[in-house]
Amino acid sequence: MTDLKGKKGFATRAIHHGYNPLDHQGALNPPVYMTSTFAFESAAQGGRRFAEEEAGYIYSRISNPTLALLEERMAILEGGEAALVTSSGMGAITSVFWTLVKPGDEIIVDRTLYGCTFSYFRHGLERFGVTTRHVDLTDPAKLAVAISDKTRIVYFETPANPNMRVVDIAAISEIAHSKSATVVVDNTYCSPYLQRPLELGADLVVHSATKYLGGHGDLTAGAVVGTAEAMHDIRLIGLKDMTGAVLSPQDAQLILRGIKTLNLRMDRHCASAMTVARYLEAHPLVSRVFYPGLKSFEQYDIAQKQMEKSGGMIAFELNGGLETGRKMIDGCQMIVRAVSLGDAETLIQHPATMTHSTYTAEERQEYDITDSLVRLSVGLEEVEDILADLEMALDVAGGSNKVSMMARSA
Repeated sequence: MTDLKGKKGFATRAIHHGYNPLDHQGALNPPVYMTSTFAFESAAQGGRRFAEEEAGYIYSRISNPTLALLEERMAILEGGEAALVTSSGMGAITSVFWTLVKPGDEIIVDRTLYGCTFSYFRHGLERFGVTTRHVDLTDPAKLAVAISDKTRIVYFETPANPNMRVVDIAAISEIAHSKSATVVVDNTYCSPYLQRPLELGADLVVHSATKYLGGHGDLTAGAVVGTAEAMHDIRLIGLKDMTGAVLSPQDAQLILRGIKTLNLRMDRHCASAMTVARYLEAHPLVSRVFYPGLKSFEQYDIAQKQMEKSGGMIAFELNGGLETGRKMIDGCQMIVRAVSLGDAETLIQHPATMTHSTYTAEERQEYDITDSLVRLSVGLEEVEDILADLEMALDVAGGSNKVSMMARSA
């Protein structure tokens, strides 16, 4: 299906963009360039490339043909001019910030962030004279009050990890741009198939490509998408000099393979997650469910406006607090107790003691990460099997020894 801009459809771009097999001896799959360095025709050519007077490859810490193809596809899928891929999601985030901020700058971030991102801002950047301010970005009016001429970047995840808070990208971008601040959005939970922040006014998009883009739990990678000028600077400063977070050609090839099926996988993740969310919302042991597709979700209207579908991630709280949550997680038999997300397997974890343990107990309370919160990444198994496993686990957590009807029929 072709979109209104005349571009080919999402799946077609994910499979074909930037590569013609006939230009590579008919190889259907792009070659993997396993090389650290590249030869020059002459010393003069090498000099021109280092001076950026001539396009071409120099060294794989800067660029590599396999990575370049992945970057082209990421850019066209996110609607950006250019992209940069890195060895992890944190490599993408840190490469952006080491490029854009300096001592004395201020960044504004949402109340809830992934644990390692939170740690980087609060325990990393602040050591170098960059001030981090947490603002409830689900309320644009609060940003309008908090932002100042010192604000260099406004950063948020939407939906947020782990509690699924949704931020109005267009509204926040408009306010941030009024103070010439750069808007950076972590789009990991959605992938470009479900949400494209650049089209809504954001300046840069970051991803943990480890998650839905790779899709199979067999790599770590990150990505940044934005203007060609921004990617040039982040590549040569944040990536080349400050982090060295270089993606391997093998992992780039795995992501190229992964995004060929991204739309199919996301459709399945979304459909199953909606079914699971409705099941959890009706369960007596579950006190709250956080899922953008539920009408009970606080930012439901915003999610409907800026997300194509509601995603594969669910957070929920259980009556009984921390111990009930642990019993429920330990009661899972098929569902895997593991961090990360976006894999074929359904994964479950306890943010307060796992992915968000970088927060103190007081910080978790302040930023809406409760001890009873459980995070579920709904996988690609048959949804009936996911539900059966959840029902058994909830029975265990609730103190019931009965074997559920679903379990008996599974």
